[in-house]
Amino acid sequence: QNIPIVHIHNPKRSRMPGCLRHTFPLFKTRQKNRKSTHHFPRVEKISDLYAFHYVPQLKKFSRDSGWSVFDHSREFLRMGVPNEHWRYSAANENFELCSTYPNWLYTPTSASDKLLEGSAKFRSRARIPVLTYYHPETQASICRSSQPLVGINQRRSSEDEKLLLLMAEAGPSDANMYVVDTRPRINALANKAAGKGYESEGSYEKMDLKFIGIQNIHVMRESLQKLMEVASNPNIAMSDFLTGLAGSGWLKHIKKILETSLFIAKAVGKEARNVLVHCSDGWDRTAQTCSLASLLLDPYYRTIHGFQVLICKEWLGFGHKFSDRCGHLGDDPREVSPVFLQFLDAVWQLQRQFPCSFQFGEKFLLDLHSHVYSCQYGTFLGTNEKQRAELKLSEKTYSFWGHVWENINDYLNALHKPMSEFSEGMLTPDLSPQCIEYWRGMYNQHDGLLLARESWMDRVGEILRENENRRKEKRIIEQEIPPTLSIHDGLLLA
Repeated sequence: QNIPIVHIHNPKRSRMPGCLRHTFPLFKTRQKNRKSTHHFPRVEKISDLYAFHYVPQLKKFSRDSGWSVFDHSREFLRMGVPNEHWRYSAANENFELCSTYPNWLYTPTSASDKLLEGSAKFRSRARIPVLTYYHPETQASICRSSQPLVGINQRRSSEDEKLLLLMAEAGPSDANMYVVDTRPRINALANKAAGKGYESEGSYEKMDLKFIGIQNIHVMRESLQKLMEVASNPNIAMSDFLTGLAGSGWLKHIKKILETSLFIAKAVGKEARNVLVHCSDGWDRTAQTCSLASLLLDPYYRTIHGFQVLICKEWLGFGHKFSDRCGHLGDDPREVSPVFLQFLDAVWQLQRQFPCSFQFGEKFLLDLHSHVYSCQYGTFLGTNEKQRAELKLSEKTYSFWGHVWENINDYLNALHKPMSEFSEGMLTPDLSPQCIEYWRGMYNQHDGLLLARESWMDRVGEILRENENRRKEKRIIEQEIPPTLSIHDGLLLA
């Protein structure tokens, strides 16, 4: 800090695992032939991260702003829960049943807390099947959990089987409940050999098991690394870029995640069938598909506030391990994976196909991704709600959602048409290979520049806002003109 900075010189880039690219400017100083160097010590604990020291310039918003965006009772009441089929349970009120779940749970009305405790013993990390989305029109639901502890000896749990039966019967439809295992079948079989596994259709009543084939965090991490190798090379030939893009498998993975989400959405919104979703532990692929299916079904989640609620519920509430997946502490590089980035990429794909259906534009997704990694706000620190409560993040750090509301106009999509055919009802995207696009705004957002590139949607939004401001100015001027004068084609006429 004692060396005065003159100007930025040759920004040096480094690609980070699970992240895209961070720019560390190297500064020329007044002392000739010297550059300031910075050594970044390893952060040992979450409380040492930047969020605990950050104070907004000019204090534009208070520390408590944004922390009350999500209230589970208000959100489930919006969906029509509790009702005759579903109830609120306080079984995890002190995080005693499951430490990685929220302290609020919604379960079938006839499922006692004792039944939940029995199911918890048979589910990986005690992450029992619980309600996460209820469709008020079809009365069908999306539930989520972790894998059952079946093992090669085909262990069974009467409590777990009873709980799934009650879920299948929670609604007017007599159809079987889909159990969507988002893993490839071979991965599920490998987990079974390790004492875990998947539900047997011979043990569970009224259940149709469906394997999907979304790859694990290690495959996704390698896929992103391959993608960034071609995306960050400005001199690459077109043929090599296309070959590298295909070889990374990134767009194939995005397509598979969207296909799974659309299957869930159609089952709930069209067939009125209940769906239980899980992967291994239920905090990566499960979060991706449950949140995207909800986004396809419910236009509320396509608003800024609704999208915040969706992330608070599906990702923060149900224990996506943000600090591990984003490498906030750098403890174990094998735990780092672009799970949340894939979710944002899938949302962007939907924005491209339905540009009038979202209240927020691309900039919102880009800033959201940036601050998931920046550790500037406390919103995405930690791995579960219990840990965030112990860290007292709402008291000691600022919320990213507070920043959003303070700068709301920067994130609005000028093409959004609320209360119209574009915004209401279920979205059914075209998922043919030709419709899955490379997100240049994310993976090439800097391209040698310090400032991110502006997307066409943001530019159109600026033009529309400028036109609206001019119309307002015109109305003000017209009100100030004497009655004997008028404006015609920009000319003042008597």
